[in-house]
Amino acid sequence: MRKESEEGQKQLEVGDILLDEEMHTVTVSGNVVDLTATEFKLLKLLMQRKGRVQSRENLLVNVWNYDTDTETRTIDTHIRRLREKLHDRANLIETVRGVGYRINEPVTN
Repeated sequence: MRKESEEGQKQLEVGDILLDEEMHTVTVSGNVVDLTATEFKLLKLLMQRKGRVQSRENLLVNVWNYDTDTETRTIDTHIRRLREKLHDRANLIETVRGVGYRINEPVTN
């Protein structure tokens, strides 16, 4: 979900992960998560395109501004680090084998 806060700030939300674009902050359950600029851009792109698979090539172009001939392992490394920082919300970032990654809303029972 993309929403405007009372101050007009743009925010993205997936489950209890809240990304504030203007403040350049990410919180999980109200706790601030310290991300690098690249991790922030990667999470932002995944959240903007929630539920849709993002290919490694697409991520390289949109996050790193690389052409698609560049090695894609850097993406796997950044996804792993991002998952580590999201702790128990790491499972929201899904690996789609042979294609790329997507972020989904948490499943509620």
